[in-house]
Order: sequence, then C-alpha cells, then structure tokens
Amino acid sequence: MRTRLALLVLPAVALALVTTSACSKGTEAGGGGATRPAGQHAGHSVSIKVADSEFGRILVDQSGRTLYGFTRDKSSVSNCGTDCIAVWPALTSSTAARAGAGTEKSLLSKAKLTGDVSQVTYGDWPLYYYVGDAVPGDINGQGLDGEWFVVTAQGKLMKTPAA
Repeated sequence: MRTRLALLVLPAVALALVTTSACSKGTEAGGGGATRPAGQHAGHSVSIKVADSEFGRILVDQSGRTLYGFTRDKSSVSNCGTDCIAVWPALTSSTAARAGAGTEKSLLSKAKLTGDVSQVTYGDWPLYYYVGDAVPGDINGQGLDGEWFVVTAQGKLMKTPAA
C-alpha cells in the first residue's frame, strides 16, 4: 500500500516543483536561456502595450510577453484559483500600471489581491501570462481549454482559435 501511495504522490510532487520553478522565474534579463514571467513586479513599473500578432493587435507587457484573459473572470474579478495560477500567473504590481503604445488608458485598471499587490486589468479582464510562452512573442496559450484568449487593444478577448 505504501508503495502505491509513493508512486501516486511522487509524480505530483515533481510536477509541483517544476511548475513552481517555472512560475518563480522573473522577467528581468540576466543569465542565459528563456525566462518565464513571474507575474509579480513588486517595486518595478509595469506597462501594457499593443503588439502585432497572427491574431491582430494584442496586449503584451513591457517585455513583449503575451497577456491573456480568462472567460470565467467577470467584471474584473479573477476566478483563477491556486492550480490555475500555477499555469496562468497573474500580471501583478504594487504600483499603478502604465498605458503604453496603442492602449487606452481608460481601460487600464487594477484589482486588489493581497497587501499592496494588485492584478492588472484591462477592460473587464484581469491579465495573465501563460507558462508555456517561453519568449516574447509566443502565443501558445491562445484558445486553450476554450477559456484563455489574447486581449485586444479594445479590451475584448480575441476568440479566434490557434491554428
């Protein structure tokens, strides 16, 4: 029985360690290889801008990383729980996000999470990264589970499925 339990638990622990490692790497340059967005930008200024993509003009962060919206979120309130956040880290900041090139400042806001940290929102959508996007310009999360879509400059979800 203990052997069976160990065989069931070990893969889950390994997955948790890999996911935690992938989610905890920052977006700042340094070292070799691709980095994953950490989501949190405590003490750093966050800006949102628009970039051209195969899906049209979409939101990206200041580093060019794709930002996504989740169809289960309603009225700027996140419905992405702990397991969800492990794969879809929220774009968070302890300072106000800046509206960059191509965005509408009136659509940019934030939703308070904990302490002085807030999740950046655009239109009605809390913004997220996808851990499967390794480098700026990747859009590997588009259409996943029929619930995750890139966000347009108008604050709408681009529900065009990935090719």
